[in-house]
Amino acid sequence: MTSHTGQTRQLGQLSVNAMGLGCMPMSWAYGVDDIDPIEVRATLREAIDLGVTLLDTSDVYGPYTNEELLGVEIVDAGLRDKVQLATKCGLKTIDTFKYAYDGSPEHVRAACDASLKRLKVDYVDLYQLHRADPKVPIEETWGAMAELVTAGKVGAIGLSEASLENLKRAQAIHPLTTLQSELSLWSQDVLENGILDWCKENNVGFLAFSPLGRGFLTGEVSSVSTYDFRAANPRFTEAAMVENQKIVDAISAIATRLQITNAQLALAWVLAQGKNVVPIPGTKRRKWLRQNVAALEITLDAATLAELANIPRSTIPRY
Repeated sequence: MTSHTGQTRQLGQLSVNAMGLGCMPMSWAYGVDDIDPIEVRATLREAIDLGVTLLDTSDVYGPYTNEELLGVEIVDAGLRDKVQLATKCGLKTIDTFKYAYDGSPEHVRAACDASLKRLKVDYVDLYQLHRADPKVPIEETWGAMAELVTAGKVGAIGLSEASLENLKRAQAIHPLTTLQSELSLWSQDVLENGILDWCKENNVGFLAFSPLGRGFLTGEVSSVSTYDFRAANPRFTEAAMVENQKIVDAISAIATRLQITNAQLALAWVLAQGKNVVPIPGTKRRKWLRQNVAALEITLDAATLAELANIPRSTIPRY
């Protein structure tokens, strides 16, 4: 097993391994009918052995069960000092895969305390606003999150899926450490709307979620079960998957030539988008974890990056 402990990136004030781990699939969303608790535990342990430090979760994953999982498998197991825990607030579960916004300061404070209890810690390294509440000024929500930093309950704060306007308004109140948003070979909005450039210019780290296109870019997904949240995603209808297969085929051709996997090519591309970018691919299995982390050894040359810039793009919205 090759450890990648020396490969770090700076996310604002946080120094983390260049490959993070999205923990959501370990208890929720991606086919809960085939979760193996023993394999999940082994995957978390191996991630740490491989040098992964940033573990990303949220109170709505489950809801609550994902944070509880990390409380048991990381904190109770004596591994807290080996990782950086990142969780989120700002959404309330109202039904399976359905949420309501709540960016009120009262909710932020209560949600943080509840997350700390589930995670079995007295602070989290990174606390993120999952989505901005359109009914609450970002200044109110962000101000409450900044108070949590002062109180010592969180080490740093970040936003998720934020607009450029909200990034600027939040930054005026308290420094952002991170922005988390989607970035992959089939979701490049942040490269085109100025958001990633703004993050670079303002020393804000960028956490790239779904860097493998929710698994589709790997070429391993041909259908999704009714227990899988992707079943309601417009890019995972049968017709959409047929349409987007051309993207996978283009990635596969390049990956085969380079003698790497689709996933490794896709992750290497995300890593190449900036030194402040850290992908957080999610998995619940060691075999995919190993493949993902090995992408840290791959550097794409200019010719390959140019070739990837010209592969087909998805015309189907991501939500």
